[in-house]
Formats: sequence, C-alpha cells, structure tokens
Amino acid sequence: MCFLRLEVELTPESTRRHDGYETSDTFSDGAVSDAESSTPDSEAPKMSLAPARNARKKSILPKRSTSLADDDDQDSRSDLTDNTDPSPGNSISSVNSISSLLKEKLMMSLPKALKRRKKPKEYKLRAFVAFLFLAIVGLVGFAHVFYHQQVLQRAYFEKIRFNKEDRIVKLYNKEGVEIAMGYLGVNLPQTDRVFPCLHKNNRPGKLCLEWMHKARLYLSYKEEQEGDTQFRCYTFTWQSLHPDTLLTDCYENREQHGHWYGGGRTLGMAWPVELGSVEMSAFVTGHIGRHRWGSVLRRYFLNSRGVAISVDPETPLYVSINAKDEDKLCLQARHDKFAYVTHEGLPRLNYSVCTSRNMKMLHSFLSEKSLWDGIKEDEENLIVSLMSEPVWQIAPKAKEQLNETIVVSYTENVNTLGFVRQGHVLLNEHWQKFVGDFTLDESRFPTMNETLDIIHRRGFKIALAVQPFISTESKNFAEAVEKELLINERNDEQLRKVPALTRYKSVKSAGMLDVTHNETIPWLCEKLKALVDGYKIDSFYLDMGTAYDMPQFYQLKNNLTNPDHYKSILISQLHHKHQVIGVSGAVHRPPAPTFVSLPTLSSSWESLQVIIPTILTYGIIGYPFLMPGPVGGDYIPEPPSRGEGNSNVTFHGFGIGDQKSPEAHLPNKELYIRWLQLATFLPVIRYSVLPSHYSDSQVLKQAETLTSLRRQTVNPKLQALVKEALNDGTPLIRPLWMQDPFDTHCHTVKDEFMVGHELLVAPILKANTHEREVYLPAGVWLDGIDASHRKGSRWLHNYKVPVDKIAFFIKVPDNTRF
Repeated sequence: MCFLRLEVELTPESTRRHDGYETSDTFSDGAVSDAESSTPDSEAPKMSLAPARNARKKSILPKRSTSLADDDDQDSRSDLTDNTDPSPGNSISSVNSISSLLKEKLMMSLPKALKRRKKPKEYKLRAFVAFLFLAIVGLVGFAHVFYHQQVLQRAYFEKIRFNKEDRIVKLYNKEGVEIAMGYLGVNLPQTDRVFPCLHKNNRPGKLCLEWMHKARLYLSYKEEQEGDTQFRCYTFTWQSLHPDTLLTDCYENREQHGHWYGGGRTLGMAWPVELGSVEMSAFVTGHIGRHRWGSVLRRYFLNSRGVAISVDPETPLYVSINAKDEDKLCLQARHDKFAYVTHEGLPRLNYSVCTSRNMKMLHSFLSEKSLWDGIKEDEENLIVSLMSEPVWQIAPKAKEQLNETIVVSYTENVNTLGFVRQGHVLLNEHWQKFVGDFTLDESRFPTMNETLDIIHRRGFKIALAVQPFISTESKNFAEAVEKELLINERNDEQLRKVPALTRYKSVKSAGMLDVTHNETIPWLCEKLKALVDGYKIDSFYLDMGTAYDMPQFYQLKNNLTNPDHYKSILISQLHHKHQVIGVSGAVHRPPAPTFVSLPTLSSSWESLQVIIPTILTYGIIGYPFLMPGPVGGDYIPEPPSRGEGNSNVTFHGFGIGDQKSPEAHLPNKELYIRWLQLATFLPVIRYSVLPSHYSDSQVLKQAETLTSLRRQTVNPKLQALVKEALNDGTPLIRPLWMQDPFDTHCHTVKDEFMVGHELLVAPILKANTHEREVYLPAGVWLDGIDASHRKGSRWLHNYKVPVDKIAFFIKVPDNTRF
C-alpha cells in the first residue's frame, strides 16, 4: 500500500521544487528533472519515503551535463538522469527498466540526429524558395509593365499602334509585320503628361490628344480599295500651343525599316536618301552648294517597305535627314523670317502617312492622275518633238559672245553634222541688252528678222529664256515701278512702297515681278506676244531662279505660303498664253508640254555621277518629263589661283559658237563621250558643245553611232510611254525597283535605270574605266553590246564596257531559249 501511494505522488504533471519555483516538465518512470538531478544529496528535499531494504549506491549511469543551452539537451530533459531517489523504479536491479529506457532514448534521439544532419539542405531549399519567390515577383512585375505598355500602345486605327506616353507610333502591313516606326513630338518633354482634348477642341472622326499648354495632336484614318489592294492613310496634325514648342516628328531611316526616296535633290544627291545627310533646314528651293535643297522639290517621301509621307502645302516645313548622327527622317513645322515669314499664328505640322503592300503599287496610287486631260494635239506633238529632236543651247557667259553671227554659225555647224535633226535652238538671257527688256538687242541682232527666217527654213525652232527679274538698267524698270508691278520691301508704312531689289546670275541689281498683282501677268504676256509676233519666236524657257533669289525682305500684294509658290503661279499663268518648253525649277508638276530641267552642273565626273540619282528622284516625286543639262556640263570650273581657297572658284562658259576657242576649254574628251552615252537614253538630249568642236574623229563617230541608236531604239520606247505618263504620272526614267519592288538588290542600285519596263541602262560614270558591276532584275535580257541573252536576278561582275560602248539590256519574253 505504501509503495503504491508513493509512486502516485512522484509522477504528477507539475510538482513544486523546494525553492518555490514550479516545473512543467513531463516525465515518466520516476525520472526527475536535470536541475533536480544535479542537486547535492544534502540539499535534496525531505520526503517521507519508506526505508529501503538495503543500502544501495547511486545509479551507475554517469551524471549528465547541467547545461540547458543546447536545444537537444532541452528536448531530452525527460531522458535518463541521475536520481537520488531510492525508489524501486530506479533500482540497479531493474535491468528491464534500464533496457527499455535505453531503447526509448535511441528511438527519440535518432530522428533528431537525422534532422540535424539535414540542416544544410534546409538552407538550399530556403534559398531556392526565395529565388523562386523573387522570380515570380519579377515576372508579375514585368507582366504588369508589359500589359501597361500594351494598354498604352493602343491600336486606335487598323494596322497602327500608338503609345501616347512615349509618343511612339508603329505601322504594320497586312501580314502584321512592322514596316515603319516614328517618334512624334520629339521636342516635347518626356515628363509631360498627355490628356484627352476638351470637348470644344475635338473634331469629328479624329482622335485628339493634348499636352497641356504645349501642343495638340489630331489623328485620323482613311482606307481605300483598288481591286484587291488596300491603301491605308493616317493623318497626323499637330497644333502648337506655345511659341517655344517645336513640332517635330521623326521616322526611322535604317535598313531594317526600309529605304527612303523623294524630297528633291540634296548636296551629294544620295540614292536612297538615307545615304546622305541634310541638317534641319527650310524645305524651299535653293542652289546646291550654297543651300541644303535644290531647285526641284516636292513634299513627298517614299519607303521601300510600302510607306509614303505627304506633307500638306500649308505647313511651314523644315526637313532633316540623318542629322546629328541619327538615322532618322525628320519633319518640323517652324516659322522663320524668310521662307515662312507670312504665316500667322502658331505653326501647324500636317502630313499623311499611307501604306500598302509594296511601294510600286503605293506610288502608283498616290501619283497625280489625269492632270493633263484635254491636252491639245499640238502640245502632245511638242512633247514628241522634244524627245526625238535635240535642244541646241547657246549660252555663253558674256552677252557680247551672243550675237546674230554666232547663232547663224552654230546652226550651220549643226546641219554640217548631217546625222542629227534640227530641233530647238535655245538662247540664254543675253539675247536682250538688259534682263527685263523683253526685246532683242538691236546692236547684236540688227537683222534678226531675216536671220530667224533663215533658221526656220533650216528646220530649227527658236526658244528664248525669260526671267521674272527686271534689271535696274532695263528700260522697263521705271514702268514696272510706276505700275507697282514689282515686289516691294516689307515695312509697316503702307503708303511707302519701295521696290525690293535682288541679284540674279550676271544681273547685279534687279527687281522681281509680283505675280500676285492682277496687272503683272497681262503686262508680261503683252511683252512676250510682241516677241512672238515680231520675230516668230516659237516658245519660251522660264528661268525663275530659286526661293533664295527673291529679295530678302519681300512683300507681295497677296501673301504666299512660301517663296516657291511664286513658281507655280507664274508657270500656270503663262502656260495658258504662250508655249513654254521648260522651267528651271518647280515644287508642283507643271502642265504639259512643259519639261522640268535638271540643275546646272559643272563639267566633271562628279557631276556625271549625280545625274542618274537626280533624274530618278525627280521622277519619283512627280516630274516624268525631264530635260537634262547639256552634254559635257553647263560650265567648266576654273581652278583657283595659287594660294586661293575653294571659295574663290570662278566659272567660265564654253563660249558657244566661238570657233577660236581652243580645245583646252572644252570638256574632257572621255567625259564628253561618256556623258553623251548617258544622255542618249534620257528624255531630252541637249547640246551646248558640238561633237565637231573636237578635232578627234572618234568623238564625231561616237556621236553618229549614238544618234542612230537613239533614233532606232530609244525614241520609240520614250514616245510609247508618253500617254502612260500623262494618264498615270508614271516616270519615263524609272528606278530598278519599279521593275521588281520585292527584289532588295533593286532598292539601292543608283547607277542604273530603266526606260519604261523594257530597257535597262548601265553607263560608265568614272574616268579611265572599262568595266563595271551590272545588276539585272528578274527575267531574260538581251545584251545590247554582244547580242547575247542573259538571265536576270543576278549580278554581272566585271562586265566589260569599251570606251565607245554603253551597257544596255532589252527585256525579252521569259520563255526565250538561249
């Protein structure tokens, strides 16, 4: 009974120690806590225990450490311990109890040991879980940003995406492939927020976005269908809201975004345009070398990936190409003090971007069509005449060198050649005593009536170059001032109308006719009519200069959108009154049969190399009827004197008709032959220096051979293309990509061209060169030199071209056997 009662008292869930602290350790088999087991016997609590049967030693098990710092020791406080308790449960004779305790100890310690050994793997697992967590967070964040960007980059219209925050626009073709990328409002601060426009600023059918107090953008979309081809056009209209805001949009100009063509001639004349560089400058006509752009322009750019940009004529346009080492074509609207001085309010940048399956179809769709409906039979005959008969340009530098005797002598020399047709004789501005007289100088042309009768009987037609400039020495200057026919200086005094003076070519001081005055054109037409009636003049050539030839501070009776608008008014007004065969510059296509001249070129190999890129560019921007300059160039540059810089280079004319001129003053003989070979395939062949001026019979023989080639091969093809050009605006001289727009090799060839779609020409354009690389588009081609057949879609390397030959190839049916 005593033993049973004692056992119950020694195994409670909670016992109180002698020092008053409680322990909550759970134990069994009579075991005590570590703290108690380490207490000296003398300090053991007094307990009323039954006396033992024999005096026994303490447990034979070694004492355990009293440290409680180790977790494992903490966990095993219920394991075997020293116990001074003399109860039978801890007796040494209780072997079975000890073995069971040992077994229990092992069972409890083994999982803990294994757990301790696996702890390094726990760190790896935790690191992997942490990495996985960070990766998931990163992916979620990226997905959020990407989704946010996709939401911002909205497809406001079909096949276009626009991110209004970054102002990046992307255009896609029918297959969803990106074909163009633009950066809109590049000068707006990136931190500025964009907002929807207020209701009062919205326009029907247009998306409106606004950058507060900076600019407002309107986007619209139009789609048209021709056959099975879709054409999409997107219109971007920027409105400046602050004078300091520069409205500038840029489009990628790198190869992965296609090649750009168009605009007009630039310094160096790159083809495609991304190969050149033009600083941001006013898009108005100028003189190459002194200004950024040439004398023939149009606000139109075409991309090889089927994208075209057309800028509204009312936009005060500035353009740059690859400026500041950036491969971009940039458009900017900006008012200035010269080109766009008449614009009021804040600038607007308005342009359209159109897309289609390929650039050939897109260009055909955008070309001005049927502009010449109702063309008269005699006008069409004049076009054919200019193509089949040469233009004989008599243009000495000094007016004393142009007289009646020289004109007669020159026409006699032409007839002496015997193998050429007569054509038009073109006299430069020196046919009058002073520019603006509009009458022949009687001192140099005393019997011009009889002379012109003789020239007409020889089969020639006479054309005179006229200008809208009136020299201050001219007899008509005072009359023009009195009738207020001249452009005035810009000033605030409305009653003080002073003619604004300028200079042009050899004229040091001249006024300029105000074509916006209602009385100016009738006055000019009356002067020209007197020439026609008095001397039987057949036609006129308008030499109008460029925008920079206008007076600096010009003021017309009616404002023009830009100085080049002047040309369009003058051409259209005179066309209805007199026959105009050519113009020196243009920004809009003149009515038929007027041809547009290529710019003035010096007699050099560099000039010869820019003819093809220039004529291809002019054809693409809408001028199919082109008149190249004279064979050999317009003038021979005189090298600067020793010690002088290039800025002092002077130029001398050829002295046309001056039989005393030594051959040293003629163009280089090889250059003249290569130039003549190229001119043979162009729409109009113009002569200034005659082949007979050279003492070498090789030049004369080459001219005769090429004249026969032009008459038999070139003229029929050119004449067959006239109606197509009149109806569809298709150029006569075409780049290779118009033969095959999907052939990427055709996109960058700048020294070959097509006459229509059947004749390919690859001239030699460098000195002492007798071979070249020739690329043939797809198809079968007849070699014009050796009459062999050649397969296309490949390069002809080191193709031999003797000095008396020009490489040309005629397209034959694809099933031709050879």
